[in-house]
Amino acid sequence: MLKIEHLKKNYDTFSLDCSLELRPGYVTGLIGQNGAGKSTTFKAVLGLIAIDGGTITILGKDIREFTAKDREKLGVVLSDSGFSGYLRIKDLIPILENLYEKFDKTFFVEQAERFRLPPDKQIKDFSTGMKAKLKLLAAISHDAKLLILDEPTAGLDVIARDELLELLREFMEQDEERSVLISSHISGDLESLCDDLYMIQDGKIVLHEDTDVLLSEYALLKVDEEQYEKLDKQYILRVKKETYGYSCLTNQKQFYIENFPKIAIEKGTVDEVISLMVRGNEE
Repeated sequence: MLKIEHLKKNYDTFSLDCSLELRPGYVTGLIGQNGAGKSTTFKAVLGLIAIDGGTITILGKDIREFTAKDREKLGVVLSDSGFSGYLRIKDLIPILENLYEKFDKTFFVEQAERFRLPPDKQIKDFSTGMKAKLKLLAAISHDAKLLILDEPTAGLDVIARDELLELLREFMEQDEERSVLISSHISGDLESLCDDLYMIQDGKIVLHEDTDVLLSEYALLKVDEEQYEKLDKQYILRVKKETYGYSCLTNQKQFYIENFPKIAIEKGTVDEVISLMVRGNEE
């Protein structure tokens, strides 16, 4: 669905060198700190910025050969873009009908009603949650095969996020050949939605893992100085000095449960993995 190989983009103070692959039927998350390279990657994939090297293949086609017709198969939500605030939903419908041959007006109207989006109200008067729902609804209303979503749940309350994620799940259930690439700062969204996760740091991919493996096999080892000295460190990914000793990230939880029964072992979460990968040191 999407394959990026050594995508390069150089700025004065930042360089991107990113490789990742999105498989059919998968929801793939791209995680990392602000400034790590997530938005730069998204914009490069969409052809919004020129790249300095590497290849991007979308739906089996090199991005340089991608046509306007091909782009109809994409659904896009960017964190820093949206519709003109002076438009109303009823103004958007003819625009979307002209943009997309497969735009489903009936579905769009039904979902707008479902999520209580007023058709006669200017978008500038919508709440943050209403604007987010509208952007996602527009992205999924034309039978897109690939969704590219940059921080679609940013700034939303719990209810609005749940409604947005429900809409995404329904979108994926309707066609198992569809795929989604999504970035988000909210780990709960990623844990419940994504099949696999890529972590980007300083412009490079530093981790790729299936979400269920990350949640079941990754763990934090909390050890004091003496325990740390005796610890078998062959499966330690990152180490961070703490007041009590050390916090260690591993992807082999069972090994330490069986061989070091006296140390404290906590189940890893996406947030903790991000924190240790960024702030910890390699062993």
